[in-house]
Amino acid sequence: MLTSSHFHELWNYRELIIRLAWGDFKLRYKSSALGFFWSLLEPLLMLVVLYVVFSNLMRVQVEHYQLFLLLGIILWNFIDRGTSMSIWGIIGKPSLVQKVYFPRDILVISTCITALMMTALEFVVFIIFMVIFRVLPEMTVAYFPILFILEFLIILGLSMALAALNIYFRDVQFIWRLVVQVGFFATPVIYPITIFPEKIRWIVMLNPMARIITMMTDCTLYGIPPEPASLAYVALFTLVVLMLGYAVFDRLEPRFAEAI
Repeated sequence: MLTSSHFHELWNYRELIIRLAWGDFKLRYKSSALGFFWSLLEPLLMLVVLYVVFSNLMRVQVEHYQLFLLLGIILWNFIDRGTSMSIWGIIGKPSLVQKVYFPRDILVISTCITALMMTALEFVVFIIFMVIFRVLPEMTVAYFPILFILEFLIILGLSMALAALNIYFRDVQFIWRLVVQVGFFATPVIYPITIFPEKIRWIVMLNPMARIITMMTDCTLYGIPPEPASLAYVALFTLVVLMLGYAVFDRLEPRFAEAI
């Protein structure tokens, strides 16, 4: 559970968490000719395809649409990659789970940090694009780290529950893959929230990722600060997901070694 003693225990294992995260990060690109460049190539290819489709065929009118689209792709890739990798965080390391004692959530935390490292590389591309298009962020960009941390914590909470449930119910991985695919189009990643009539926007914005991505693009590209109510909604949702995720993980953790 998320108690002060557990936080202290995780802090004592901080070097192991970083080692596991960095090890997974390097392993993903081992024996790859392009190496880390693959982390940059994926969002760029998605950007090209989606930009051609939605800027020319569908005539989406959005200021700085290239940057709007790239930032949305990066932020959605983060939750997609973080949760999808974490689903295998426990199952993928059976020898550690069965033979060595340590807090099992370390495996999920390290995987989320690996996804964070990959996303950091993608943000390098985003910054380069901002320079190319001569878009200078305003002071509202100070909200960006806060919102990014909230997204990371949502990913961590979801990953805890998914990693634990997937040990006992292998269908979880396939269900979650479908949820992520549907969620991409149900979230304002390739289109602005303003395409919806104002009276139904609140329905779309019940999705916390819709709020996060909208607030992050607004504060980074358009100088619009987050509304306090939206920020509070996302913060509350983050807390609930994190607590529930850890509760599920803590409930199922004692039998991980047997189930694997």
